[in-house]
Amino acid sequence: MSIHLNLLKIQEMDSEYVLIEKEDVEKFRFPKEEVLKSDADKKILKAALERANALGNLEHHKVKIYFEDDKKKKVVHTTIWAVTDNAIVLKQNVLIPIRRIYKLEI
Repeated sequence: MSIHLNLLKIQEMDSEYVLIEKEDVEKFRFPKEEVLKSDADKKILKAALERANALGNLEHHKVKIYFEDDKKKKVVHTTIWAVTDNAIVLKQNVLIPIRRIYKLEI
């Protein structure tokens, strides 16, 4: 029963996000506010970003990136090529500010 409930929670969360193509990311505007408020959540995200970056560079592994621009929540399935102090870098130097990322699904 708990597995079913967890699956429903994941489906509900995914339904909050609009699936987009990585080529569309450069069209979005990102506010200055951070979407994650707790230091614990930020620490978890940072570790996930480092892991996704390593997997992207070594194996070209794609991840789901859950983020929010100035309009709504979005998700993109792509490879992270680099991580800076402030942003992640996707193919063709497309950036997503870390402050606007909720989580990664590796």
